[in-house]
Amino acid sequence: MKGRQRMFIIDAMSRTPVYEQLIEQVETMVLTGVMKSGDKMPSVRSLSGELSINPNTIQKAYAELDRKGLIASVPGKGSFISENAMDIIGNDKREQAADLKDLIGEMKLAGVTKQEIMKIIEEVYG
Repeated sequence: MKGRQRMFIIDAMSRTPVYEQLIEQVETMVLTGVMKSGDKMPSVRSLSGELSINPNTIQKAYAELDRKGLIASVPGKGSFISENAMDIIGNDKREQAADLKDLIGEMKLAGVTKQEIMKIIEEVYG
């Protein structure tokens, strides 16, 4: 880990479980281009040491990333970002649009105006 910036940051005070924080950070790094298809993931042992986290927690995150198809494990070589990770994450986010629609509906019922929602969208999209 010498000479490189820490990739993962864990918020011990967060209500989000550590393994989910790791998954979210991998997804964000793929979406922002920090990690690309074929990039090697840190080993479970090295990441466990770097973050002072139980290796089983790291393994749980890696198993979920593998299940989602975002990483591929190569025996004896390690885990790598899969070729279609970006597409998988994009499709997952599109599926979440239904949840967003429900949330916007709830916001409307609570009196949040369309203009307020549009302002938030403009802030995100710039």
